[in-house]
Amino acid sequence: MEVIDGDTVDVQIIGKVERLRLIGMDTPETKDPRKPVQCFGKEASAQAAKVLTGQTVLLEEDPSQDSRDKYDRLLRYVWLPDGKLYNLEMIIGGFAHEYTYETPYKYQAVFKKEEAAARERGWGFWAATSCNGNTEQAAEAPPQPAAPPRAAQPAQPKPGRGNCDPSYPDVCIPPSPPDLDCGDISHRRFRVLPPDPHRFDGRDNDGIGCESG
Repeated sequence: MEVIDGDTVDVQIIGKVERLRLIGMDTPETKDPRKPVQCFGKEASAQAAKVLTGQTVLLEEDPSQDSRDKYDRLLRYVWLPDGKLYNLEMIIGGFAHEYTYETPYKYQAVFKKEEAAARERGWGFWAATSCNGNTEQAAEAPPQPAAPPRAAQPAQPKPGRGNCDPSYPDVCIPPSPPDLDCGDISHRRFRVLPPDPHRFDGRDNDGIGCESG
């Protein structure tokens, strides 16, 4: 895998090199000839190179999106060997904005939530000492430090749905049977959609499961 910039990479698939655009994220520009290098663009590209170069990754297509964009680039999520979702990790660290192109995508709710958290923490380009969230401005020297290591890891979405019940789209909980209750799982305050076979939202029907405990 070769990094072009923070949200675009070249991947080799069965001996063929394909250019790939990451779904749901957008990093500051470094390669667009119509624009100057944008604030935190070099840092985002450097982080992408650090994380992705030479890696064997899992690519996930999203049925809600086109398979390719107007530039004939593949549109995919990239899952790292350690099970983390690269698209999301860049947003968490303040290297990328959440980006929706026309149609909501599979992990949109999680991406938006973690962008808000990164903004609140002031990580990466959200820091007042770097771009203060305005990555449209031109890059300035010297480069600013990236986000510090996270004390707690947010819940990661899972690649595909596999044996995960679709009533719980943001976490992976197996379908019934057997019937589970909140004491049987570690997840708390997750989104619940009908028909909620485990009745995690059975008390107040507010769309949030296992709100306490």
